[in-house]
Amino acid sequence: MSAGSLVAEAVWKAIESTGSVTDDQLSILHFVFGKNLERATRIVDQRGVKRVLGEPSGRSIFQVVGESRRKEEYFCFAEHYCACYSFFYDIVNRGEQLCCKHQLAARLAASLGACVEVKVSDEQLALLLSKL
Repeated sequence: MSAGSLVAEAVWKAIESTGSVTDDQLSILHFVFGKNLERATRIVDQRGVKRVLGEPSGRSIFQVVGESRRKEEYFCFAEHYCACYSFFYDIVNRGEQLCCKHQLAARLAASLGACVEVKVSDEQLALLLSKL
């Protein structure tokens, strides 16, 4: 894990523990993630993060709206994967970013308790995941 990732992880834990974010924490995250953090905060401010929760297992995945005019929605796991083009191009192929704006939006919304919760059956969640 890179130094930037370790610093960001410490900040995420602090945000989760208080349920709020300070200007200093935003500045640190902006230093680590750059423009993707700005875009992620816009998505969170517009309530663009859904947490799809399977019942009864409690498993979940995030569904995050994009910023394009088409308002596409991308499924992602905040720390590991996003179905968007940027994830594969900037993160996997080129290694230029630590994560995409959708992952950041999911992590920020989850840390702040700002996700729109959508409960589905485990079977419905499995069907969604099978389409990834």
